[in-house]
Amino acid sequence: MTPAAKLAAAIEVFEALETDRRPAGDALKAWGLAHRFAGSGDRAGIAGLVYDALRRKASSAHLMGADTPRAILLGMLKRERGLDTDAIAKLTDGSTYGAAALTDDERARLDANDMSAAPPHVIGDYPDWLDPYFERAFGQDRAEEGAALASRAPLDLRVNTLKSEPDRAASMLDDLKPARGRWSQVSLRIALNADAKSPAIHAEPAFLKGLIEVQDEGSQLAALFAGAKPGEQVVDLCAGAGGKTLALAALMQNKGQIFATDDDKRRLAPIHDRLARSGARNVQVRTPKSIGGEIDDLNERCDLVLIDAPCTGTGSWRRNPDAKWRMRPGALEQRVKEQAGILDRAVGLLKSGGRIAYITCSVLDEENGAQVRDFLGRHAEFSVEKPADVIKALGERAAMFGRAARLSAEGILMTPRTTGTDGFFVSVLRRA
Repeated sequence: MTPAAKLAAAIEVFEALETDRRPAGDALKAWGLAHRFAGSGDRAGIAGLVYDALRRKASSAHLMGADTPRAILLGMLKRERGLDTDAIAKLTDGSTYGAAALTDDERARLDANDMSAAPPHVIGDYPDWLDPYFERAFGQDRAEEGAALASRAPLDLRVNTLKSEPDRAASMLDDLKPARGRWSQVSLRIALNADAKSPAIHAEPAFLKGLIEVQDEGSQLAALFAGAKPGEQVVDLCAGAGGKTLALAALMQNKGQIFATDDDKRRLAPIHDRLARSGARNVQVRTPKSIGGEIDDLNERCDLVLIDAPCTGTGSWRRNPDAKWRMRPGALEQRVKEQAGILDRAVGLLKSGGRIAYITCSVLDEENGAQVRDFLGRHAEFSVEKPADVIKALGERAAMFGRAARLSAEGILMTPRTTGTDGFFVSVLRRA
């Protein structure tokens, strides 16, 4: 397919997902099934255009003075891809399979590239109803923080120190040109081009042998800040597919015990193969029972309860730009209620002096600092470990990280703009 044909196809897909209110992945799959002549490279290029349009949906519509799929795709080429008007005109050549040629008004708007009157939620490319929440979280920086959350994410890998070390793992991925992570000593980062297919990491020998796992560097830091030590008794209360469970097992050097569980047994399904591949031997998976009680025998026995809490996922918008436009106010209220219940559940598992590592992939204060403050109001025997002390786990990188991240009385907030990671909040709460 020609570049012009790919753009026309992306406009068609975007129109389908807007009209039918369907997820972007479903719309792209349906288009691919109906156009089997398109090769994998073509489909990847079209998907890249669609997801980039979702990243810059609000600002692109503002720039072009319309919120049609065509206007959003054209605006995205300027806002996200940085193309000039002549380059965009070549992609709208009016050919048989291409998009219609630029109108005079479209050309004028692209030339002007005027965002001066745009409000923060438009510059930041997030829903307007979220602006008060972003203002509480970021104040005058909210537009810049939102724009960073709309950017394209790299591919981050965690080197499994139970089986390898970073230099060896990087050498096995040499053709992908991985760079060392900025903060985590076991992180590798692979930059992704806009039109490139994602590398087949799951087919790499380093992955198949358990030397690496796909995990954002912010998620790696969240596990590190939990402070799990060899020999401790640890519960991963919302283990899901096991990303942080595996990171904890490596940090604990296979010593002590990790109990991985989740309220939804379906989310636990991938953890078994991942554990076998990783070489982790200190993990017990506790599948939830229909009547509960899968971890009642651990009451008052645990040194650490890690809560990778269910949340709105605002911190992961770089990887799922479709999610921000599908999010509704009721989802935030529901998540806050669930988080409070999980935090209260963790209390009974802890021994005296034990701690909770509360983690979200959200940037909203309602799920982060406010949630911690409410918890402390219900449980006076807990206190927050000073974030400046928690980040000392980074060693010589701690001082620089402390200047980059947002440290508050309640915890640590990482964002794409400040730390170059997904958005993560971490609070370590210690029982007296």
